[in-house]
Amino acid sequence: MTEEAKSSQPQADPAVSVVGPGDGETIVLGTTHMRVLEDGSHTGHRLAIAESVLAPHTPGPPQHRHAQHDEGFYILSGTVRFTVGDKEHDATAGTLVIVPLGTPHTFANPTDQPAVMLSTFTPDLYVQYFRDLQEVLADGRPLTPQANIDAMSRYATEPATDPTSSQRDDTARPSAT
Repeated sequence: MTEEAKSSQPQADPAVSVVGPGDGETIVLGTTHMRVLEDGSHTGHRLAIAESVLAPHTPGPPQHRHAQHDEGFYILSGTVRFTVGDKEHDATAGTLVIVPLGTPHTFANPTDQPAVMLSTFTPDLYVQYFRDLQEVLADGRPLTPQANIDAMSRYATEPATDPTSSQRDDTARPSAT
């Protein structure tokens, strides 16, 4: 076989990551169930991907801004309400929402049906934030707005609004992205 023919043959790459339907790390945060599909360990920490299921009437995290990573949200089913500054956008299945650095945002599921979304984090910085929130709950501590903000601050993220002025019920806080 010629060298050219050898190089054109499909080759198995040990660096390729395949995550099956039942695979991935599971993180449960109140009414949000997240499955981490890629935590950055296979992408040189350039990209992380997670699937999140938001139960009906799941409130969102405090509105916040990221200083070091962009986020993308692709809605697989249901409706997710994104609040960007003072504007609301109801995103349904097939909708992609991109949140660049510094943009104030939050999300929630205000409907009677579950919502499923795929989230990207570039770079992967924010995956550990969700792990930190799960640890708060595992330690028996409530996932209060302040606990959420404390965890955010470790990942170049800050509240975009005064957390004490929130009218939401923060006791069943889902993941904050």
